[in-house]
Amino acid sequence: MEALTLNKNAKSKSMTFEKSVELIFAVCALLTIISVAVISFYIFVAGVPPIIKVGVGRFVFGQNWLPTASTPQFGIFPMIVASVLGMLGAIVVGVPIGIFTAIMLAEIAPKRISRILKSCIELLAGIPSVVYGFFGLMVIVPFIRINLGSPTGTGLLAMIIILSVMVLPTIINITETSLRAVPKEYKEGSLALGATQIETIFKVSIPAAKSGIMASVVLGMGRAIGETMAVIMVCGNIARMPTSILSTVSPMTATIAKDMSYAGPFHQSALFGIGVILFIFIITLNLILNALVHRSTIK
Repeated sequence: MEALTLNKNAKSKSMTFEKSVELIFAVCALLTIISVAVISFYIFVAGVPPIIKVGVGRFVFGQNWLPTASTPQFGIFPMIVASVLGMLGAIVVGVPIGIFTAIMLAEIAPKRISRILKSCIELLAGIPSVVYGFFGLMVIVPFIRINLGSPTGTGLLAMIIILSVMVLPTIINITETSLRAVPKEYKEGSLALGATQIETIFKVSIPAAKSGIMASVVLGMGRAIGETMAVIMVCGNIARMPTSILSTVSPMTATIAKDMSYAGPFHQSALFGIGVILFIFIITLNLILNALVHRSTIK
């Protein structure tokens, strides 16, 4: 009887512990949801009124950002174009390099070399944004100014180069993990049928890891469009429509950061309006990711 009682008590304590841990997990998840909801609510409450006051069309598609002029103008279309071009440029340059590096780490490189490369990539991910910006300001900007004939060297090209490097760790790490998750039977079956290693990689491994690779690309896009400190140091910070890859620009994040220190009440609200547009853009990227992953999973 005593043994039975002790066993029941042990089970009761175990169940209590399990329920307590589950409650902690639930509270943590709830805090995360509440944090996202509060931040989203605050951004929209602060940013939507100035958009409505200026006019959605004039705010989003206006081409003049003159918040301190005698007749203020709040058009952010050049910033949207600069942000999108910077993001697309970074993806065009960074995605092939990132995917090929991930293939090297997951499929080709010996373990010793793979560990060394992995450590370098982790170090690349840990470098602060301001250090990237300082490197761009001291190395990339002078190179563009001297060799490509740009008056200042700052502009869209310098921004794309910096962002291309900054998105690499995200793309490489997620793509490598996806490639390593491909069942060995797939690869062995392909090799057994006479395919070479490279053919197996491109015809079996990459298609099987497609959803993870797409996730890495979209997350890289989010990192590129949301970057601030490195961008503000190399973009030129002039809110105008880019006419070439050497044009000075001012993306949405850079404008928010540089204007916030001296902005008046309505100017500050307009900056929150830019944050609303950026927020909507990032949400759209996440929705696209979910749709692509879901479609890939169904196939």
